[in-house]
This record gives sequence, structure tokens and C-alpha cells, in this order.
Amino acid sequence: MAGTATPAYGTPNWEMIQRWFALDPADDGPFWALNLMKYHEVAQYSDPAAPAVSGKAADDAYAPRGPLAAVGARIAFFGDVLDQRGGTPAWDRIAIVRYPSRASFFEMQQRDDFKDQHVHKEAGMEFTIVMSCLPRATGPATDTEPDSWVLTVERGPDLHRGPLPSGVSLVADFDVEGVIVGDERTFDRARFLRADGDTATAAIAELCGQAEDAHVIVVDRAMDHLVESIEAAETDTAPGGRS
Repeated sequence: MAGTATPAYGTPNWEMIQRWFALDPADDGPFWALNLMKYHEVAQYSDPAAPAVSGKAADDAYAPRGPLAAVGARIAFFGDVLDQRGGTPAWDRIAIVRYPSRASFFEMQQRDDFKDQHVHKEAGMEFTIVMSCLPRATGPATDTEPDSWVLTVERGPDLHRGPLPSGVSLVADFDVEGVIVGDERTFDRARFLRADGDTATAAIAELCGQAEDAHVIVVDRAMDHLVESIEAAETDTAPGGRS
């Protein structure tokens, strides 16, 4: 967003943003910003002298690690999309950032170093849905590496209350507080799942096919601190913790 009311890549949810502004600091706390990203084939810089690069390369130039660290946020996960079994559009990459509070999110938007980098996001991103997520649970630790990591984002009845399909196990389960930037669509939950083999991935897609709307995305784990970020937040907000 970075100070603009009309970003090219999506519509801000001003109703939720205004609620966040009105939050009492005592009621504020950590949230996880889940980003579903679709890039321009060629980045759309307004400067005609800018080099012709892919939208993905422009997003790589954007990656605001310094501003995030300055407000106490951290990248919990990101990776390219390897396959998609449900939902539109076809996403190119997903990322999750853990913010210590909504106030820290607004603070970052106002930083000059963030605004300087944001031009690359405006150029590279064709469309994005960014949603605020709150963790419900993480799965048991395992030393076994699954064939696939699958993200599901769903609206409608909770389809995973019973046993998961064979070969599927939970990594992390989130409630969706609301969409921060996107379109008219809303979602209720997001899950990261391990899938052992294509049959297990297909079973996830079949289950999510019963939802009102569902994105089923097989992702690469270029960076994965997701469970660690949830467990650290639980420690920080516990009695005697740092938050």
C-alpha cells in the first residue's frame, strides 16, 4: 500500500484497516500476512528508462527485508508455486510475514526505505491477495520430508475437522481475520499440509472441491520458518513473555 489509496495490484480493505487503526494497543498483537502473488510477465515500470525485467525479478528487488526487520516483523515462509489444483488466478508465488502487531504493519508502510522499494512491487505485481491470518494449531514435528507442501485457502464449512486423507498431515492451521488487499473475495481459513505423493495431493484437492471457494497450491519451500514463527509468538505472548 505504502501510502497510496489505489495500488495497481489490488483494492485495500479500508473497512478492516479502519478497524485496525481504532484498536486499543492492549488488544493489538501478532498476525501473519499471507500473500498470494501473480506477476506481470514483464514488469510495468513507469520510468521508460527502466530495464525490461520480469515481474518476478521486480518483486525480488522489492523484498523489504530491512524495513520488516526494523519494525520487528519477519518472513516466516516464501516459495514459488509448483502446481495449483484449485482457485483462480494461477498464482506464481506465496509468502507469509509475521508482524508483531497491526501497528507495526502501519509503521512499516510509512517508512521511507519501504516506500523507496515499493516501486518495484507496483511494477512487478499484476494482482495479489494479502490476508491477515491468526494461527489455530500446528502439526506434530517430523523428520520425514514429504513429497509436497500444499497450501489451502478456503471459504465455507471447515472440511478438515475429521481425519485428514491418507498421506496428508498438518503443518499449520490459520483462521483468516480478513483480506487486507485483494478483490471482493473473502476467506475463512488457510492451512499448510504435507502430502506424501500425488494421490495425497489429489485427495486434498478433492476435499477442498466441496468448499464455496478454495485455492489448492503446491509450493516450494525456498524459506520456511513458519512453525517456528508461530511457536515464538506463543512464547512471546505467554505470561512472562516479551510482548
